Amino acid sequence: MAYQKFRGDYLFTGTTLLDNKHVLVTNEQGVVKDIAPIAEAGEGIQTFEGILSPGFINCHCHLELSHMKGLIPEHTGLVPFILSILKQRHATEDEIFAAIQQADEAMFQEGIVAVGDISNNALSFAQKQNSKLQYHNFIEVSGFSPAIAQPRFEVALEVYNTFKTHFPNHTSLVPHAPYSVSTNLFGLIDALDSNTLSSIHNQETPDENEFFFTGDGSFNLLYETIGVDIKQFFQPSGKTSLQTILPLISKPKKLLLVHDTFTSQGDIDLLKATPSSIQQTIFCLCVNANLYIENKLPPIDLFLQNNCEIVLGTDSLASNHQLSISSEILTITQNFPHIPLQTILQWATSNGANALGMDNQLGSFIFGKKPGIVNITNLNKQGNLTTESNAVRIL
Repeated sequence: MAYQKFRGDYLFTGTTLLDNKHVLVTNEQGVVKDIAPIAEAGEGIQTFEGILSPGFINCHCHLELSHMKGLIPEHTGLVPFILSILKQRHATEDEIFAAIQQADEAMFQEGIVAVGDISNNALSFAQKQNSKLQYHNFIEVSGFSPAIAQPRFEVALEVYNTFKTHFPNHTSLVPHAPYSVSTNLFGLIDALDSNTLSSIHNQETPDENEFFFTGDGSFNLLYETIGVDIKQFFQPSGKTSLQTILPLISKPKKLLLVHDTFTSQGDIDLLKATPSSIQQTIFCLCVNANLYIENKLPPIDLFLQNNCEIVLGTDSLASNHQLSISSEILTITQNFPHIPLQTILQWATSNGANALGMDNQLGSFIFGKKPGIVNITNLNKQGNLTTESNAVRIL
C-alpha cells in the first residue's frame, strides 16, 4: 500500500501543536496511519511552510443567504440587519442556487470539511447532496406569535423531513432565537425526540437582553414593522434572554449557543447550575459577523475563565465578507493575542467535529480518521498568523 507523508514547520494534531520533527502519514485516500518522528519516516516526504492542520469545521453558516453578499452595510445593529434580510433576501432560484454552489466550493477550497448550516427552506438541499463537504442541517423555525406556532412548525417539519431523507443522522429542527420563537413553538420543537443536537442564535445585541428584562428597546420596532402586536401575549421576564428560554429547551443532548456577544457570568452560572438533560452546552463564536453587524466582539476571556467549550462559525455572506474559518481565527488572534494559537485551532477542528457529532472521522490526526489536511501559510517568525496568512486545502 502506498503512503503519503506530510511535514510542515508545525503539525497541529487537533489538540497539540508539534514541531517540524514530526511527519503525518496517510494512505492514498487521506486516512491517517501515523504521526512519525522524522528520523523514522523514510523518504518521499512532502514539505510545506507553515502549519499543517486537520480540516476546519464551520459550526454556523447560512448557505441559503449566499446571494446576499454585500447587500447590507456594516454596523447597522441587529434589528436593522434583520429587517434588511427580510426585505432583500428574495431572488430568483437560479441566482440563489448559483450563489450556494459558489459558496460551498469556496469553503471546500479554503480547507473547511464540515458545516453546521442553518436552513429555513430546502434551497440548499440539492447542493448538499452532491457536496464535497459534510453538513449538519439545522432546520430553523421562527414565529413569535403563539397563534402561528402550529402552522410554522408544520412547514418547518416538511423541510426537516426532506433533509432527513439524505442526512438521517445530521438533521435537526431548531429555534431561531429567543426573541422570535413563542413558548408554544418552543414546546413543539422540544417534543421532537430525534433532536439530539440543537442550535439557537443567542444574545447578539444588548437590546435582546433589554427586551426580556424590561420590554423596551429596538425589538419593538421589529415587531411593529412586521405587524406583530406583542402586547397581546408578551410579558418581560425580568431576566436575560438566555435565562428566559433555557427552561424551554430540555430534549437535546447538545446545545449550540451561537454568537453570545452579550452573554454574562450570570448566564454561564445558570447554565452550570440548572439540572437538564443537555449534556454539552457549546459556545459558537462568529467574530467577523459580530463585527459586521454590531461592531462588538464576544467575551471570549469570560468563556475561557469558565472552561466553556468553544467552536467557530462564519455566519452568512450577508453578514461576513467570506465564509473562511482561517479569517475567523485571524480576527481572534488579532483581538485576543494572549490566547495560544493551539487553543484557537482546537476550536476550529476537534471541538467543532465533536459538536457536530462528526469526530469519528473529522477534527484530528488520529489513526483511522480522514479529516482532510489544511496548510496555513505566511506565518510570522514567532509562528503566529499575520494579515497575509491564508489556508489552502492539501487533501
